[in-house]
Amino acid sequence: MINFIKSLPHRTAVGHDRVCAHLARLSRDVSANVLVLMAVSLLALATATGIGVDFARGFNFKSALQGAVDSAAIAGAAIYLNAGYATDATTAATKYFNNAVAHVPTNNGVTPTITVSQSAPWTVTVSASGSINSSFNGLLENQIPVTVTATAHGPTNPNIDFYLLLDTSPSMAIAATQSDINTMVANTGPQGGCGFACHQVVPLNDTLNNPSIPNTACSSGGEDNYALARCLNVTLRIDNLRTATQNLMTTAQTTMTSNSAVYRVALSKFDVAFSTFRTLTSDLAAAQTAAGAAGNIDMPIMYSNNHLAQNDNNQDADTNYDAAMNGINTLMPNPGRGTTANGDSPQEVLMFVTDGVEDEMVGGTRQESLMSTSWCNTIKNRGIRIAVLYTVYDPLPTNTWYMNHVSSYQAQIGPTLQACASPGLYFAVATGGDITAAMQALFNSAVKSAFISN
Repeated sequence: MINFIKSLPHRTAVGHDRVCAHLARLSRDVSANVLVLMAVSLLALATATGIGVDFARGFNFKSALQGAVDSAAIAGAAIYLNAGYATDATTAATKYFNNAVAHVPTNNGVTPTITVSQSAPWTVTVSASGSINSSFNGLLENQIPVTVTATAHGPTNPNIDFYLLLDTSPSMAIAATQSDINTMVANTGPQGGCGFACHQVVPLNDTLNNPSIPNTACSSGGEDNYALARCLNVTLRIDNLRTATQNLMTTAQTTMTSNSAVYRVALSKFDVAFSTFRTLTSDLAAAQTAAGAAGNIDMPIMYSNNHLAQNDNNQDADTNYDAAMNGINTLMPNPGRGTTANGDSPQEVLMFVTDGVEDEMVGGTRQESLMSTSWCNTIKNRGIRIAVLYTVYDPLPTNTWYMNHVSSYQAQIGPTLQACASPGLYFAVATGGDITAAMQALFNSAVKSAFISN
């Protein structure tokens, strides 16, 4: 090749030099490169702009979706106490999420995944996934996925002291079911038919040694109505109260373990006077034993009709609410928040079981009436919640005493006791009803309403 070039004429060599010079100048000319670079830059700029738009849209979408799961988790945790309320927590969280996500701009449906812990510490976790369409649909990605999660801790389960105040007055000796009432009435003909099983040392007018009584096996002479009820295998309302109180201790123990809290119980009763037969204890098995011990939750023994003792004619005024409420108010210290913080003390709940009819001596005169709610207000104002179980004082039209002394205000007994109770902590159980179930429902309501926010 070199030899060939050398053999060319002079003008050919000159033309060759010009071509080389032109190529050199072209190699130094950047105008073509600018066009290429500009095209590449415009594409990059457009891509960056799209990515920026998608980022902003994705960020806004994720923020809105995060807000939805946050509110859902908080809503679920706000009512969550233990595994028994997991369904309630899930329902609340789902409802709040659906309401919140309805306002989130998205092209695709979003559904949450909600999990509730089954052991302490109680938590509600809400996750949700969704997507938005890409600005470069099909070029890079059709959709941009977004996933968010929120976890909220449920309210702390507080330590609670439960003070049970149980009505053991003679009116709690009514037969427990209508069938039992009918049995008692049929076997107390000489008294005009009585559905109560009062307990007396000297029966006097309650002597049942009478040939007109159908069940002569239970009328050998000298029985009172309590002995008659036992002989006839009649269940009394106070028997159900005793059993319900014992069963409640099992429920309390199970709930306490489930909630990782500490519950203590004190057991008191009242009739003519107020007394405590089990002081405050966290040993719920011991409290259960005390509830079943003879004489603790049982009928007071009267000397005879109208006589508390042989020389004490108290006219059968045996339901002293003033003594009961003053006694229990004195027994209960000021409550705390129920936390484990230094210096804090348990929350307190008064569980009050009664038929709601006051019968006490006031100024030397027997007073039979509705109970006053003033003591209830005094106790509630101290920050102590009151849970009331009303054992319904059913109409007894065959009973002269009832017709003369209770029938006129019987319809107001329930509303009066409901006014005594804290909001949501009132339960009524009629004759024949399940006192055990009622006490447990009332206890669970009291526990559920005792949350401490984290």
